[in-house]
Amino acid sequence: MTNMEVAQDFAAMLKRGDHIEAGDKYNADDIVSIEAMDGPMAMVKGKAALKGKSDWWYANHEIHSAVSNGPFVNGDSFAMHFAIDVTMKASGQRMQMEEIGIYKIANGKIVEERFYPMVSGQ
Repeated sequence: MTNMEVAQDFAAMLKRGDHIEAGDKYNADDIVSIEAMDGPMAMVKGKAALKGKSDWWYANHEIHSAVSNGPFVNGDSFAMHFAIDVTMKASGQRMQMEEIGIYKIANGKIVEERFYPMVSGQ
């Protein structure tokens, strides 16, 4: 598959809500996931560790709606825009989040994902 085809299929899967399946299909075994935060999930390495991070997210959040836009492709990278309405189960706090995800592709797999959240007040 070309990088464009990977990006388009991955994006289509996210838009359908098939996040786990998209990761299973396209995440490289040695993928690196980088969040804009401190703590143990700021950088996660490896497909199994990233799956664990995703499992934690879904177990601890109630998602009311999620919209994915993109892909915006440039060579071996592409971007996605995400808007999520979510409640943290532990606190009951509901929030609307927006972020950009930048994905890097090598050999038909996503080898890095990096997230840039919108800062409140922007």
